[in-house]
Amino acid sequence: MKYGFWLPIFGGWLRNVEDENMPPTFDYAKKVTQSAEMWGYDTTLIAELYLNDIKGPERDSIEAWSTAAALAAVTEKIEIMTAIRPGFHNPAVAAKMASNIDHISNGRFTLNVVSAWWAEEAKQYGGAFTEHDERYERTDEFLTILKGLWTEDTFSFKGKYYDIENTKLEPKPVQRPNPILYAGGESPRGKQSIVDNCDSYVMHGGTVEEIEAKIADMKSRRAAAEKDPFGSFGMAAFIVCRDTEEEVQTELERITDVKDVSGYAGYNDFVSKSQLEQQVKLMDYSVSNRGLRPNLIGTPDQIAERIIEFENAGLDLLLLQFSPQFEEMKRFSEKVMPLVEKKRKIQQEINI
Repeated sequence: MKYGFWLPIFGGWLRNVEDENMPPTFDYAKKVTQSAEMWGYDTTLIAELYLNDIKGPERDSIEAWSTAAALAAVTEKIEIMTAIRPGFHNPAVAAKMASNIDHISNGRFTLNVVSAWWAEEAKQYGGAFTEHDERYERTDEFLTILKGLWTEDTFSFKGKYYDIENTKLEPKPVQRPNPILYAGGESPRGKQSIVDNCDSYVMHGGTVEEIEAKIADMKSRRAAAEKDPFGSFGMAAFIVCRDTEEEVQTELERITDVKDVSGYAGYNDFVSKSQLEQQVKLMDYSVSNRGLRPNLIGTPDQIAERIIEFENAGLDLLLLQFSPQFEEMKRFSEKVMPLVEKKRKIQQEINI
């Protein structure tokens, strides 16, 4: 299992907790990321939203791409996965920027392709926001241009949304043929776009059974399209790790005490503008990305056991959220990561 974490660009992940002691500043993001390299984390995911979806649209948040470039320059090993939403970017310029950050990082820059869901944000920032399936049509054209510019000496494209002619992009990215393209989607149209264009599949939090079924489905779709297998399958999850079950329950009650706060401003757009496989309840939305659904909640031993279960289901990347981020990431690296390795070795010995 590879361990990734969501960069804390919003000041936290809990919509009902005012101050999580994790300020939305570059200094804090750098501290967390540089420490994560030492603690054994493999990836950081930088969400791209121009408004603060967690604490409320009027609150501070960090811009994704400039943060990615800055982190690329002050880290050495960690993969920097940055979200990109085609409705907010010129594809040729985005391809140039991505190639440049890939060079700054020496081949550690990857993209999480998101077709967007927040209509109000698009209105405020001038992003293109159309009907659900049409957003994926735009994404398909966008990714065709990115990959064309990254691999061909001169590339032209004329489509419904984009028109470029005899475009040159140098230098090409360090990664060949292209920086890894991650994407998540639950609608039939979204899955089609991911199968056709992307390299790895990422999911909101789910149970072991749900994730196993999604992985099997996407493997089948990929094979039917006669494409190479996906490089990895990732899942978002929120960690609650404590030494006793009583402490776990106390923390769980604290973070799911839903209040009527501005952090829920994007909730209606999230559930109405997306096509979700599971009904999302307001309680599930108290922690972003359905983070509590995987149930990585408990003592270190209990969490390690569940991670092994997800591994056995075919998952190989966890994209984790913590609160407060620095302290809880350190706890997880010290108490859970070694247990997972130990349990995996025992399981392998039993299977021999």
